[in-house]
Amino acid sequence: MSITSPARAALAQSFILAAVILAPGILAPGILGAGAPAFAAVPTIVAQRSTVTDEKAVFATVESRNVVPARARIGGTVGQLRVRQGDRVTQGQVIAVVSDPKLQLQIQSLDAQIAGLKSQLAQAQLDLGRAQALAKSGAVSRETLDKAETASRVATSLLAARIAERAVTAQQINEGEVLAPSAGRVLEVPVIDGSVVLPGDSVATVAEQDYVLRLSVPERHAQFMRLGDTVRFDRQDIGGEAAGPAFGRITLIYPLIQDGRVRVDATATGVGDYFVGERIRVWVSAGTRQTYVIPSSYVLTRFGLDFVRLRASDGHAIDIQVQRGRVHPTPAMPDGLEILSGLTPGEVLEHP
Repeated sequence: MSITSPARAALAQSFILAAVILAPGILAPGILGAGAPAFAAVPTIVAQRSTVTDEKAVFATVESRNVVPARARIGGTVGQLRVRQGDRVTQGQVIAVVSDPKLQLQIQSLDAQIAGLKSQLAQAQLDLGRAQALAKSGAVSRETLDKAETASRVATSLLAARIAERAVTAQQINEGEVLAPSAGRVLEVPVIDGSVVLPGDSVATVAEQDYVLRLSVPERHAQFMRLGDTVRFDRQDIGGEAAGPAFGRITLIYPLIQDGRVRVDATATGVGDYFVGERIRVWVSAGTRQTYVIPSSYVLTRFGLDFVRLRASDGHAIDIQVQRGRVHPTPAMPDGLEILSGLTPGEVLEHP
């Protein structure tokens, strides 16, 4: 069968188009020229069994490491309450003033006594000067001079005692200022202006800004926990804008077991800012085991089945089915995923 000229021309154009399409894949880099783009290398990982931590979910509360009361140092009436619940305070800040009218009356009484003693001291010193002048000429006896000197010393001592007593009363007035014992946030204010308080009564409760996660763990799991172990929680549970795992470190394991549970403190960045007592879910260590953990981005899901792309010995990539387990995020691999079956140690996996 002969091919007509129009058909022969169309067939030639088809061969030319196919050659243009296939040429970049078959031509050597030197033929394409120095400016031709190179193919990007496919990221790969090697499947290896690693030790992972079995995790148990428990609830923790956001607590301040220290919650301290701001107490009144004198008895009296609360006259100037300067804070309320939720306010942030600094160490030594005046949060209230307790006043006692009797202290002001004592100050007035002592001021009057001091004024009288100053007059007595001036008179005693004047008498002493006269006695000393007369004693030089022999006009008075030695006994009279001694009495004048004693009267001057007594007046001086009485004046010093009253001045010291006034300083004590003034210090009591100054101690009417209730100071914040530490920097933090005010949790409770059990008094109002006009409340009567005694020395040692709490005027406010302040939580230090050093917030921790306080866990309550069943005692059978306490044997697996060690200082410095990692705990995991969801960033959104503490007010984070984006979802994802966050991590903390165990800093204290309390030795006292109550009701079959152990208290544990863990520190983490950004745990507390305002609320105290907020409950969040935390995963803690419950033992270790060997398994495969790979980034979740290496797993393909098609028709409800999970696959990974395996690089064969001849360099070709094939998809093999695997059985996925639970997520195992770690600080080094935030998207870690456990693979229960389907992998062999040493296999090379390509990123799909």
